[in-house]
Amino acid sequence: MTNKLDQTVKAVRRNWRLQATISILAICGLYLSLPERLTLGPTWLLPAAVILLLIPTIVFHRAGRHTLNFVFGIAVLAIITTGLMFALGFLISGLPSKRQPPKDLLTSAAALWICNVLVFASWYWRLDAGGPHIRESRRSHINGAFLFPQMMLPEGSAYADSTWRPDFIDYLFLAFNTSTAFSPTDVPVLGRWAKVLMMVQSSISLATVAILAARAINIL
Repeated sequence: MTNKLDQTVKAVRRNWRLQATISILAICGLYLSLPERLTLGPTWLLPAAVILLLIPTIVFHRAGRHTLNFVFGIAVLAIITTGLMFALGFLISGLPSKRQPPKDLLTSAAALWICNVLVFASWYWRLDAGGPHIRESRRSHINGAFLFPQMMLPEGSAYADSTWRPDFIDYLFLAFNTSTAFSPTDVPVLGRWAKVLMMVQSSISLATVAILAARAINIL
């Protein structure tokens, strides 16, 4: 029974990491859809750099080199965030001269908005409570930069689970709410680093939505 439980836990944890990896690959695909005038260098350069770093990140995790896995994971997210912010800057700087065709402007802004959600979900997943490896090694998730509703359920509640831990979907939901409401909804933010990241994410989302709104008003 114990062996079956351990195997089940390991399978679930693999799924969590698979979701995070798919998110990074989705960002690379969206970045490739951007016009080259919005990217740093050739459009393929950032996705290629990300994939080159993502491979050793996965290898280090499988080899149990968790510190190196964490460092390379942070490097991947730093590169993506830098590319995202430069792309948004290039997009905004081209508005006064109307260099972007309307279709390219709208599709690029939508792609950047989705990238914003995915990359900051990855940041929260990577950094909260010491990172995924530290969270997985604990019996339960009782502290961190975010106060999830599951952490506040009283003992004896039908939904209470002493072994509950947040996975990537929880952080994706948090990032999605931050980009749509420009603030956390059901998850209070406790950590200062998390507050800074959420301010950055909200600013990027607000700028992107403002571009879409301005273009829509211009069309009308």
